[in-house]
Amino acid sequence: MWLVIGGGVVGLAVAKKLAEREGTSTVVLERNEKVGMETSSRNSEVIHAGLYYPPASLKTTLCIRGNHLLYALCSAHHIPHRRTKKWIIAQTPAQLAHLTHMHAHASSLGVPTRWLSLEEGRRREPAVRVREGILESERTGIVDSHALTTYLLGAFEELGGDVALRSPVTRVEPLDAGDAGYRIHIAAPAGEPAASVTAETLVNAAGHGACAISNMVLPPSRHRTPYYAKGTYFSYSASSPKISTLIYPAPTLGGAGLGTHLTLDLAGRLRFGPDAEWVASDQDLAPSLRRLPRAIEEIVEYIPGIDRGALAGDYCGVRPKLGRGGAVGSGDGFVDFVVGLEEGRRGFVNLLGIESPGLTSALAIAEMVEGLLYR
Repeated sequence: MWLVIGGGVVGLAVAKKLAEREGTSTVVLERNEKVGMETSSRNSEVIHAGLYYPPASLKTTLCIRGNHLLYALCSAHHIPHRRTKKWIIAQTPAQLAHLTHMHAHASSLGVPTRWLSLEEGRRREPAVRVREGILESERTGIVDSHALTTYLLGAFEELGGDVALRSPVTRVEPLDAGDAGYRIHIAAPAGEPAASVTAETLVNAAGHGACAISNMVLPPSRHRTPYYAKGTYFSYSASSPKISTLIYPAPTLGGAGLGTHLTLDLAGRLRFGPDAEWVASDQDLAPSLRRLPRAIEEIVEYIPGIDRGALAGDYCGVRPKLGRGGAVGSGDGFVDFVVGLEEGRRGFVNLLGIESPGLTSALAIAEMVEGLLYR
């Protein structure tokens, strides 16, 4: 049996890919009462193009491949999505220099970006103020992450796969260092006996809990410490301004994210965020309303006519990180995805630090996992 821990969009994409293989029996264990309740449903729902990370990194290669796979899947199966495009905007000469570097980086990767004149920018999005430069990402868009998760779940189950909900893993025993498989112990509801299941292949796609699962399987010398970056999103209740493009300020040095940017939902409603703050627990899911004044000051830099009174705290998400990193997009302190078979643990695939652009990369991660197990 093949077992995947984690029923988020990545875990379901991996499980579906494995279930497509004839003769395989695949099971997903999900600790929550529904699939996709953690990072998969608490994000910007952006289909990223792959602009921000070092060229040889998994974040870059899987994002670019995943972008193409995701658009194709959404078109083929009528999953709501839209290619909105994205502007990265510069307000200072230093930020413009950063965009110039980003454009060259994207070109070297084959990711289409183009410069817009300030005049064209004002014509297309008159509510957006840009002082120095606009770099447009042509393959950025948005997707209904809930619809995507629902599709993956249904497709997996149609292939004969099974999902066990409310099944938190409490212990994993490698049997003969994994050569004889893995015994996975599952917590039981009050009054019921504990359960366990044995699998020959184990994929750790547990998201926030991935480091804990990994530490159950690997020796102490290879244990990892998770870090959590909470991002609060802010809703906008006014009917104007009307904006149809995603707007991202040029990345700033340091921090855990890309600043307070403007994204859209599929109904065209504006939302802002996420910001970034380090938190001690992945259970800290209360929006940080104290951060709203700072977010407003960042927003009015590029949308001066925004109605400040129409901005309010909305929801938040937590990004599972493997380190605190460094300058966004610089590679300084950069921490990549971990996707690989672990040495000394036959049949154990670890997926760690799957934060943004994990949603975009999900289908490409599934391809990679299949390749690792069938090479």
